Amino acid sequence: MKIAIDAMGGDYAPAEIVKGAVLGAREHGVGIILSGPEDVIRAELARHDTSGLDLTIDHTDEYLEEGENAGWAIRTKRKASIFQAVKQVLAGNAAAAVGVGPTGGVITAALMVLGTLEGLSRPVIGGAFLGFTPETLTIDLGGSVDCRPDQLLDFGIIGSVYATTWMGMENPTVALLSNGKEEGKGNEAVKAAYPLFQQSGLNFVGLVEGYDVALGKANVIICDGFTGNVMAKFCEGLGEVTSNWLAERLKGSLPDAEVERVVTDLKRATIPADTVGGGPLWGVNGVVCKAHGRSKAPEVSSTIGTAKRAVEIDLVGTFRRELAAIKQHITLPETETQ
Repeated sequence: MKIAIDAMGGDYAPAEIVKGAVLGAREHGVGIILSGPEDVIRAELARHDTSGLDLTIDHTDEYLEEGENAGWAIRTKRKASIFQAVKQVLAGNAAAAVGVGPTGGVITAALMVLGTLEGLSRPVIGGAFLGFTPETLTIDLGGSVDCRPDQLLDFGIIGSVYATTWMGMENPTVALLSNGKEEGKGNEAVKAAYPLFQQSGLNFVGLVEGYDVALGKANVIICDGFTGNVMAKFCEGLGEVTSNWLAERLKGSLPDAEVERVVTDLKRATIPADTVGGGPLWGVNGVVCKAHGRSKAPEVSSTIGTAKRAVEIDLVGTFRRELAAIKQHITLPETETQ
C-alpha cells in the first residue's frame, strides 16, 4: 500500500512532515509518495535512515503558503503539493492521501479531485478530539463554517456511521450542540435541524451544551464547523495554559520526571494534535486524512496509520452503503433539498 503526503503543508513543514513520513513508512509498513519540491524533500530525507523503505517523490514547485486564502490558492495553483497528493489517489498510484496544511486547502483539493459520496454536499472533519472523552465524537471541527439544517443532519449520519464502523459502537447516541438543553434553544439552523433529527431514525437524544462535550453526554455531538473549530482550539489553548500552570505549581513538590509525566498526560487529554493525530475527511469519495496543522513527526506517522486502516477496512465503501441505507428512510422538507 502507498500513501501520498503533502510534504509542504503544516506549521513544521517540510522537516517534521518528511520525518513523520519516514517514521510512518517504517512503523506501518507502507510506501510513501512525498509531494513537493524535489530538492527540498531530498535534503530532508538525507537527515534520516531510509534504508529498506519505499519512498518516492512527486515533484512540484507549487504549494500553499502561510497566510494565503487556501480555497483561492488551490484553484490558482493547480499543481500545489496537496493537490498533487490527492491526484495520486485518483490515478490509483496511492490508496490514500494525507495533508497537514490549511483545512480549506485539503478539503478543496479533495472536493475538486475526488468529489463527495452521493447524497452528501460536502465533506466534514471530526472525531474524538478530547482524550478525557474518547467515546465522544464532535462533527464538524472546521470543514464547513456555515451549514444548512439538512447538512447538520448529514453530519449526524456521518457521525453515527463513523461511531459504528470506525469505533465499533452499537446504536450510538447523537445530539445537537446548542446554548441550552431545552427544545427550542439554539440558532435558526439548530432549531430547524431538530425535527429532522427526530424523524431520522438516528438515536437522537436532543440538545447538549458546551460542557457536555467534556462530560461525554453523547457519543456523537453535531455542530457547524465554525463552532466546532473554535471549541477545539479553545480546548487546545486551555490545555496548553493549564499544563504550564500545573508544571509550575508542582515544581519542587514532585520529582521532575513525575511532573513531566503528569503534564504530558494532561496535554494528551486536551490538545487535539496530541490526542488523536489526524483523521479522515468524512464524506469524500476516497481516503483523504487531515492532520492538525501543529502536527509533528509522531502525529504525521499516526495519521499515516489511520489512512492505512481506513483503506484496509474499506471505510469509503462501508460508509457509502450505510449512508444509502439511512438516507432512504429520511424525507427532507422540500426547501432543504433545493
